[in-house]
Amino acid sequence: MTAPGGLLAHGIGDRADLPIPLFYAYAGALAALVVSFLALGLLWADSRFRGDRAGLPLRLRLPTRPLRVLTLLAAAYTVGWLLLGPASPNTGAYLVYVLFWVGLIPVSLLLGPVWRLLNPFRLLPDRPRRPLPARLGYWPAALGLLAFTWMELVAPDPAAPPTLLAFLALYAAAQTAGTLRYGHAWLERGDPFEVYSTLAGQLAPLGRRADGALVLRSPFDGLDALRPAPGLVATVCVLLGSTGYDGFSTTPAWVDALQSGPLGRVGLGTAGLLAAIAAVAVLYGSCLWLAGRIGGTRGLAPRFAHSLVPIAIGYLIAHYFSLLVIEGQRAVILALGLDAEVDRELVSSSVIATVQVLAIIAGHVAGVVAAHDRSVRLLPPAKAVAGQIPLFVLMLCYTLGGLTLLLA
Repeated sequence: MTAPGGLLAHGIGDRADLPIPLFYAYAGALAALVVSFLALGLLWADSRFRGDRAGLPLRLRLPTRPLRVLTLLAAAYTVGWLLLGPASPNTGAYLVYVLFWVGLIPVSLLLGPVWRLLNPFRLLPDRPRRPLPARLGYWPAALGLLAFTWMELVAPDPAAPPTLLAFLALYAAAQTAGTLRYGHAWLERGDPFEVYSTLAGQLAPLGRRADGALVLRSPFDGLDALRPAPGLVATVCVLLGSTGYDGFSTTPAWVDALQSGPLGRVGLGTAGLLAAIAAVAVLYGSCLWLAGRIGGTRGLAPRFAHSLVPIAIGYLIAHYFSLLVIEGQRAVILALGLDAEVDRELVSSSVIATVQVLAIIAGHVAGVVAAHDRSVRLLPPAKAVAGQIPLFVLMLCYTLGGLTLLLA
């Protein structure tokens, strides 16, 4: 993201300076994917994941209402900074972009869908006037995430208080109207940040079984518990495509095009963002269509959307890790009024590069495992391995593309 003076720019500068040669990153990623694909094909003949039936029960109850009230106060504090603080740097921008947007990922990976626990809109009564239409699915969340990433990556001044206040006002109005009409079921599918946190939380060791019990479980059981629904593929593609566009948008050729193109910076940036998301979606849809043809099974795309989740989370970690480590310090210092300096040497460039590459590789290997288990469940045994070849090609394309944008 960009902001005056680069205060909210993520990364550690020119990605070509990261101390991992691109060849070795490619070699390591390809080796991990090929070995995992071959090993799964030889040793994993039956589905092993149990989804929302798995887990070791925990006796733990959290006081959700006080936590949501505290979150509401934190939101009011953020809005106060946006209304009354200086135009630049504004503490509210750091709180939104760094601690909230980026911070939700690691917290959700550790503790599960924390925004569901903290969401202040769940203080509204759960008295739906009508049931949430099934056809809506995750489409409202996909549109909400697209709006947020557009603001972050394309808007002329994403860190400006008026920009953030306008988005937060629209977000609050949509969530309030949706909750009053459809109850808390709206928030599960329509709140972009609850969906964002929930998707990451599928990989957490904490989760809930179908009977509502809090359990310790394998992240793969958490992924398997994610049920297909309209708009789920679109939601994950927005996360993947927007992160990919973010990496591409810093290349010299694209920066020159934004500055001199006939559509202007906003017009061309919007087209580029939509094109990146569409490219991710078309590649996914094409590979799943081919897998269905090979396996003799139709309608596979929604059923394999869960395998994209660890890939998207891997990209988000790779892309935002340095931002959270460095600018997260600044956010806390500004928010609490501390007399301290940001330690830019808190982690070395080698550590940052290693985390980035490992996050992408681990995300894709997890995607391969999740896709394989679903394949042996859905496809005929004689075609289960062959039907996974298009999925394997999909993972290779995403991996090479992600590493290229990160390191090239």
